[in-house]
Amino acid sequence: MADSTEATERAADDTTTTDATERAGGERPQDVPPEVKRALSKANKEAETLRLRLKEYEDRDKSEAEKTAERLTAAEQRAEQAELRALRLEVAAEKGLTPAQAKRLVGATREELEADADDILTTFAAGPAAPERRAPRPDPSQGSRGGKALGGKEAGLAEAQRRFGTPAGK
Repeated sequence: MADSTEATERAADDTTTTDATERAGGERPQDVPPEVKRALSKANKEAETLRLRLKEYEDRDKSEAEKTAERLTAAEQRAEQAELRALRLEVAAEKGLTPAQAKRLVGATREELEADADDILTTFAAGPAAPERRAPRPDPSQGSRGGKALGGKEAGLAEAQRRFGTPAGK
């Protein structure tokens, strides 16, 4: 578009020069009326102003196009990253990896991710197994010794009798 603007400017300058200095027969005018000179000068100034405004519009449009291109590039990158993340999680779920292991998968294609998942499984499966956790065995010396559970006043009386024996009057 800049080439067409330059060509238009050159053509306008050539036309102005030709009109102002030569007549149809190729003769130079001796006297150019002052009104014509003023009108020609005014037209040249207006043309220059319009050329500058056109250039501003072209630059503005160009920067908008550049902004749009940058936004498009950023959106494409985000989409690609999201697709890769989803593929990584998909492969990890299929292979039975934990979420922590899934984060460490490396590759750009499904085949590369599957190969890496297999490698992780073989590498970490060879390590020592974690010891089994068992529930602790109950301690028989703790807690009640069976019998009927007592509560409140009855429990206190039973404890006193056990500790101090039965009262002598009864």
